[in-house]
Amino acid sequence: MLYLVATPLGNLEDITLRALRILKEADLVACEDTRHTARLFAHYGISTPKESYHKFNEESRTRRFLEMLREGRTIALVSDSGTPLVSDPGYTLVEACRREGIPVTPIPGPSAAIAALVGSGLPADAFLFAGFLPPRAAARRRRLEELAPVPATLLFYESPHRLLASLGDMAGVLGERRACVARELTKIHEEFLSGTLPELLRILGERTRIQGEITLVIDRGEVAATLPSFPDSIERHLAEEMERSGLPRNEALKSVARQRGITRKEAYNLLIGDRRPVT
Repeated sequence: MLYLVATPLGNLEDITLRALRILKEADLVACEDTRHTARLFAHYGISTPKESYHKFNEESRTRRFLEMLREGRTIALVSDSGTPLVSDPGYTLVEACRREGIPVTPIPGPSAAIAALVGSGLPADAFLFAGFLPPRAAARRRRLEELAPVPATLLFYESPHRLLASLGDMAGVLGERRACVARELTKIHEEFLSGTLPELLRILGERTRIQGEITLVIDRGEVAATLPSFPDSIERHLAEEMERSGLPRNEALKSVARQRGITRKEAYNLLIGDRRPVT
């Protein structure tokens, strides 16, 4: 049996009795970082053997863990905090277990995305978790443009050193949507900061330092309820997109194509057609 065990985000009291039992009874606990998990084990007197399992050794350890599971041993998989596989390692192992018919059981518990959503004051009836945005600005804007029409509250994880850059792109692409920055959830310095995206960018931009684990919650916005309208001329659409987004010409053309629901080649052919002289 493979167990997927959710562990505390920060406050060590946020763990279930079932999770503690599984961690004590398992033959092995696969950890994203054994040093991090050791603190949890020390607090609850757990002595189960630990072994690292992260993106750098995922392939080799998956083969070894599968052999153990085939032999009838029990493995519990944990991440550093929250629920395994949610922007953390584990998918490769779970997918392999399902393919081979090895039982997989989740042990529900903490999740930073869900905790931030329910505490944000934003709609929770429909939401989309999009993980981490791309680190580069052009790719990040493209991803935000793809998500802009989604009729659901958007959830992201972000690192402190990229937060201001991401908020700036969000404000540029998504406009003045309501949002919430949830920081250091369940920890001593837990913070929920609410406002529009431009307001949050201004407030956080005035801080000398931003620290901690961060989850961003963004309202679905009015764009979800309306059909997009574009200029009749794709050349004009391209010019407006370049001015609005700051993207280079080729990237802006790809964005225009996505917005219109056509391929880049089709957009290019339309652009050439716009420039042909009328006879």
